[in-house]
Parts: sequence; structure tokens; C-alpha cells
Amino acid sequence: MAGALQIISVAVLFALLAYVIYSDVTRRIIPNIVNAAVALLAVPFWLGSGEALWPLVGWQLLLAVGVFAVFAGIFALGAMGGGDVKLLTALALWLPAIPYLRMLVLMSIIGGVLTLAYLVWHRKRGKAGNPEIPYGCAICLATFVALGEPIVKQLAG
Repeated sequence: MAGALQIISVAVLFALLAYVIYSDVTRRIIPNIVNAAVALLAVPFWLGSGEALWPLVGWQLLLAVGVFAVFAGIFALGAMGGGDVKLLTALALWLPAIPYLRMLVLMSIIGGVLTLAYLVWHRKRGKAGNPEIPYGCAICLATFVALGEPIVKQLAG
């Protein structure tokens, strides 16, 4: 039962993240309701872990507060959108610190490639200024890998 609850939670999360990609690409918006759902969906994920809730929840909340502080500072500098900050904070409730840091590294790589692709596309279309990058896509793709990899390993092993 515990494993099933986690699998269902991750499946719903992946559906939400797929919607984030669509919304960010088409409207450059990550809706607050989706970010709230991602955060709240961490609760059944925790319950399905089979671990003692107090240390698990405490560490995840501490990580989320730290993530919010760092990325809110980046938002204040104008280098990141508010929806991205909220999504990264909500996702910090899902991954322990080291896997979360790996996800951030992968997100940065994907985001860099995405940014270059958008810059080239923007310039080829003869547009002035800088394009608005749907960075939520990089966040979501990195999360698919970070959460999906352990599940695939578990199913394969």
C-alpha cells in the first residue's frame, strides 16, 4: 500500500508538471494553483514512503524554506520568474537535499540548452530584445529525471 500511494502521487505530480510545461511554453505562466497542488501532493508522497514522518517532514520543510530564500533573492534581482520560484520551492518538498541539488544541476544544464535554443530562434525571426525563456520546462524535465530514475531502478531491480 505504501508504495502504491507514492506511485500514484508521482503520477499525479508528473501530470501536473506536464501541464506546467504546456502553460509555460504557451502563456509564460505557472499557475499558483498548480504550485499549491504540487506542494500539497507531497503529503501523500511522504505518507507512502513508510518512513517516520517527523524527521522526513522537518527536513523537507527546512529545505523548502532554504530554497525559497535563495530563489526569492534571484527573483528580486530580476533573473527568475515568481512561478519558477514557487515551483522550485514546492518541489523541494519532494526530494531530499542531495537529489534536489542533482536536480538543480540538471535543471541548469537543460535551462542553458533551452536558453540557447530560444536565443537562436528569437534572432532568426529577426526579433529585437531578449526572449522570455519558459524556464519551468527545464525545472519540470529535471524533476522527471530526478523522481523517475529511482522508480525505474526499483522496477528494473
